[in-house]
Amino acid sequence: MPEPLLSVRLTGGTVLVDGEMQDRTLTVDRGQIADGPLPEVDLSGYLLLPGIIDLHGDAFERHIAPRPSAPFPLDMGLRATDRDAAANGVTTAWLAQSWSWEGGHRSPEFALGLLSAMERFRDHALTDLRIQIRCETHTVETADRLLDAVERHKVDYVVFNNHLDEALHLARISPDEIAYWARKSGRTPEEHMALVHQAWEQTPRVPRYLCTLAKRFDALGVRYGSHDDPDGDTRERFSIIGARICEFPTARPAAALARAVGDLVIMGAPNVVRGGSQAGNISAQTLIHDGLCDALVSDYHYPSLSRAAFRLVETGTHTLPQAWDLISRHPARIMGLSDRGALDMGQRADIAIVNARTHAVEGTICAGRISHLTGEAAHRFFSGRAPDRLAAE
Repeated sequence: MPEPLLSVRLTGGTVLVDGEMQDRTLTVDRGQIADGPLPEVDLSGYLLLPGIIDLHGDAFERHIAPRPSAPFPLDMGLRATDRDAAANGVTTAWLAQSWSWEGGHRSPEFALGLLSAMERFRDHALTDLRIQIRCETHTVETADRLLDAVERHKVDYVVFNNHLDEALHLARISPDEIAYWARKSGRTPEEHMALVHQAWEQTPRVPRYLCTLAKRFDALGVRYGSHDDPDGDTRERFSIIGARICEFPTARPAAALARAVGDLVIMGAPNVVRGGSQAGNISAQTLIHDGLCDALVSDYHYPSLSRAAFRLVETGTHTLPQAWDLISRHPARIMGLSDRGALDMGQRADIAIVNARTHAVEGTICAGRISHLTGEAAHRFFSGRAPDRLAAE
């Protein structure tokens, strides 16, 4: 049985509405933002913000396999990911699953298993969880399987990436890293490099492969882009075939080219929180300051989403409404989700309840259902002031 939908007026809080922080009442009625007299919960001292929409996160991998040699059942991993996302104000999330020649947890076989597991779990999820496919460009022979999986499992977001150059570069300068990469997939370094060279032989067929996928994605209404573009030329090639989302450009020219041709740029929230890229790539905050970033995503760390927004406020880069748009309104528009990303009348009741003093997420409401509630916010909901405030439909 699904959790009951809330019918409640949230009073006393500061609400992000129409691009401004306003002291006003927010009413939730049977899954939507509404109006009218209902039982009240006093949330003075809290910020009521649109639920976070995360377009790319791979934190789920550590719930599925906390150690490379210690995998757990997929349903356990998805349930833990669901709770992790909800506890950090996330109401819609794409789990970034690789479709790669690398094998192991990045193989097409594993991706198909995850897609099936997600279908079984979806009715039990507190968060709107979806799968993003990260398709390696040199997987030409899997075209039919990939397109069948996208259509059958209703995948709505795909990004292309190419790790072959990285593998060949590491083989020359850092064999230890190749050994670690191979070990995670249960192979020897020699076996791993044999796969790299085998994939590299597909290079002449890659352009036609990507165009075939792009044409079918267009027909299915799938959003698609590219990941880790290193330069403007790479971004331009992907843009030409219709991959208009530039995810994690590693250098400014890629982001600048994307902006020049009207493509969308996505960066990682941990990059903002840590003050730079853990891989030594371009600073997300620099791109945001220069108007070259449209949205932030969790990448590998859900808590960084809300923290990044407040970090941008602290540095004077953005106001809170502007910063929060990067993790809510803008991602919703990128994915064509017109029913969320704002606390407007008739929208899905997706709400992050944030302590105004500590900036901790103490509550999350997803489509009118409580997915996370803790601390003083929980006390406010269950203090007994209005016993019928959580009435079901």
